[in-house]
Amino acid sequence: MAATTHTVTNQVPPLVGYDVYTADRALSEAVERHIEPGVLPGAQEELGALGRAAGSAQAQEWGAQANEHPPVLRTHDRYGNRIDEVEFHPSWHRLLGHAVAAGLTDAWGRPAGHVRRAAGFLVWTQAEAGHGCPLSMTHAAVPALRTDPVLAAEWEPKLTSYVYEEGLRPAPEKAGVLFGMGMTEKQGGTDVRSNTTRAEPLSGEGEYLLTGHKWFCSAPMSDGFLVLAQAPGGLTCFLVPRALPDGTRNVFAIQRLKDKLGNKSNASGEVEFDGTWARRVGEEGRGVRTIIEMVAATRLDCVVGSAALMRQAVAQAIHHATYRSAFGGLLTDKPLMRNVLADLALESEAATVLAMRLASAYDTDTEEERAFLRIAVPAAKYWVTKRCTPVVGEALECLGGNGYVEESGMPRLLREAPLNSIWEGSGNVQALDVLRALQREPQALDAFLREVGKARGADHRLDAAIKDLLTELADLEGIEARARRLVERMALVLQGSLLVRWAPPEVSDTFCASRLGRDWGTAFGTLPHSLDLASVVARARPVAE
Repeated sequence: MAATTHTVTNQVPPLVGYDVYTADRALSEAVERHIEPGVLPGAQEELGALGRAAGSAQAQEWGAQANEHPPVLRTHDRYGNRIDEVEFHPSWHRLLGHAVAAGLTDAWGRPAGHVRRAAGFLVWTQAEAGHGCPLSMTHAAVPALRTDPVLAAEWEPKLTSYVYEEGLRPAPEKAGVLFGMGMTEKQGGTDVRSNTTRAEPLSGEGEYLLTGHKWFCSAPMSDGFLVLAQAPGGLTCFLVPRALPDGTRNVFAIQRLKDKLGNKSNASGEVEFDGTWARRVGEEGRGVRTIIEMVAATRLDCVVGSAALMRQAVAQAIHHATYRSAFGGLLTDKPLMRNVLADLALESEAATVLAMRLASAYDTDTEEERAFLRIAVPAAKYWVTKRCTPVVGEALECLGGNGYVEESGMPRLLREAPLNSIWEGSGNVQALDVLRALQREPQALDAFLREVGKARGADHRLDAAIKDLLTELADLEGIEARARRLVERMALVLQGSLLVRWAPPEVSDTFCASRLGRDWGTAFGTLPHSLDLASVVARARPVAE
């Protein structure tokens, strides 16, 4: 046996056994702000329980196991029969079961449902992000199905259930179901109007047979899917169940699972339809319009999910710097490290505040709020998801070499970080969507400007940024080529307005000085040194009061 050569010192204890919700002051304050007093105590109790579970050693172990043992495709049984099943590690099912039981697929029918669900999704995603995909799509399928009252009555109670049941069986036999989505194809990708999958009507009302493929089908072991296909009347939305009412399996051939950069716990597959039974959702030829509310809801989840990844990365970085000593003192007391941490904390809080504001607009559901969401969702999706990867990368660097090894959990966060900027339309798609809203829906821009204008006069840098934005909006020449620049400025002005109204002065002052006043470099850690950065870092430290 080798002799002991050293005693282990100056190693940071794991960030475990804490309440992810109450330790996040930006999130908990947003919940208090957006939920009415009569509903708030119950919501806080639910979120606190979920936060304690998310910060537990058990949930962290589930997350690690679900990623260390990714799903496996079984196309045939031992006798050669086609079964097209995907096997998941038990920890995947435990994560999903806990999430469903916490109401993360139920937002549309309870008071403050969207704020409660978004806050819960932000909390629980920090335990493990991959299983958020079926949760998101199940939640988002509800508004699309509501275009057909018969389908909604049949499926919505199962989609919003608090019971998770794995395994393929007809939906009437299950207490709860999950949904997936299949839109993109090999030849078109985001351009879904070029889809070639055919839908041939049957004699039964609203029944069709599909023939074709889907290049990306998320969560292929779900109970049902919303897909797009070309019917005689044009591109149309369809519901494809995995199990048919008589108990047999629908034709749903999973060709292979994608070998992805991250998101390892979640299965994404390529599927083939060959006489696959489906029910029409909405009218023929109106597939995009039917499914667009589902897309909008999943885009909001991209914002919430990215905010969650940023929050967990920043929490880990600040926790590490609070305990790690170097060059004669704690890292968190070093001015340069404090600058980096404060910069990251600003980005995280701005993302959280924006995500929760969007969720509150869904709950309010007025014409004004719907118009606001038309621009704010794609703008937020563009900007917040793009900020996620550099934030996580910088937070990883705060841990040094310890952050580069798998045991820290940071590499998994970094691999996950780019996903939300790609899923449901990449950056250019979001920017062009904002342009379409500007050109076709003037009420959307009016609602956006009224929102940012609520903070006018409170900070001179915000006022100047709003003025500059109005100048850019007035100049339509070459607008497509500069769409990213425009949408970035819109998102930053919106975040600035929200922080000026709701965040502590040290947070809003630092945000406006750097992001809007442009007293900022091109890397994190370049904030003006004269600001109260210590308070910004202390606010973001993951310790429950």
